[in-house]
Amino acid sequence: MDLQAEKIELMKQLLETNSREVIERLKLVFGEKEHDFYDDLPLYVKESLERGLKDVENGRVRDHELVMHDIKVKYGIKD
Repeated sequence: MDLQAEKIELMKQLLETNSREVIERLKLVFGEKEHDFYDDLPLYVKESLERGLKDVENGRVRDHELVMHDIKVKYGIKD
């Protein structure tokens, strides 16, 4: 089958499909942006993430090791 005939056959299959998965996969193949999970997050989660990013930008962060040390001291956890 030549290229033009293959394209026509694929178009027929596309027009006949009712599969959302097939459509989504084709969109990915043709370069559409993959669905971003961020878009599905609740507003309060997005706002919390934004606050956290601003804290990082403004230097309001603590090293993981320091946080873990403080927790171990507070709760009497030994290494």
